[in-house]
Amino acid sequence: MALGAGKGPALDSALIRRARAERWSQWSLRGGMETLPEALLDFMRSRDVELHCHAAPKRLQLTADQRWQIILEDGSIVADHVISAIPAGALADLLPDEAEPLAQALRGIQAVSVGVVNLQYDDATLPVTGFGHLVPSFENSSLLGIVYDSVAFPEQNGAKGNSIRLTVMLGGAWFTQSFGDPETVLPATLLHQAQEAVRTQLGVLTTPSHSIVMVHKACLPQYTLGHCQRIETITQYLQQEGLPLSLVGASYEGVSVIDCLYSAKMAVARLLGQAC
Repeated sequence: MALGAGKGPALDSALIRRARAERWSQWSLRGGMETLPEALLDFMRSRDVELHCHAAPKRLQLTADQRWQIILEDGSIVADHVISAIPAGALADLLPDEAEPLAQALRGIQAVSVGVVNLQYDDATLPVTGFGHLVPSFENSSLLGIVYDSVAFPEQNGAKGNSIRLTVMLGGAWFTQSFGDPETVLPATLLHQAQEAVRTQLGVLTTPSHSIVMVHKACLPQYTLGHCQRIETITQYLQQEGLPLSLVGASYEGVSVIDCLYSAKMAVARLLGQAC
């Protein structure tokens, strides 16, 4: 993750002080980013938090005393307040009929699909160094960019000598135009496009020794013209109606991991009545 700076409450810890002293520009986790939600899960379990994993929400219903009844695949629970981190469109489909104005505003925040192809090449080198590169849509609309993982985090390269690891991102707003339906696109199609991009743009001509192809459906919110007005409409509706609902996640005020962490922290601070 990239480290950013901005307005907000001052945070402090030994790790933060070290990052500032050493002027880190980015950081990661040895076991990958999955380590973070796994640690959060362990933290909650240790405090006897009631968890419903692999139980998709089906409906949100307001009770007579302005609480939420959350209908899940494995039952239902009643909550005083809901903090929603799911995409805006998914939340819109869960809301009760009386919150239709909110649902309409949420549906205005659309999301697109991204194909992510991880590649490892053995006995190969990159002609350039850096974090990666983005590709303007007028050059190749099917390719969003390539991240040079082996340059950003060489500690994770393993013991295979000269090997490079790359993440190729495909599709986005042009996914359907370039590859068709995200539900049915063949992994081989995305793999071929990714290898061709690496060959033409980075000059790596060999065949990758390892590859992983994933399609993340409707994962990337689009902050199209009028997004700020939509967020203002949503915020005003929540305040006017007094709904016990907080919105966090990539759909609203930033798509990066850092943005999502920050919005979640601020939502909790507001619930606790802390300055933010």
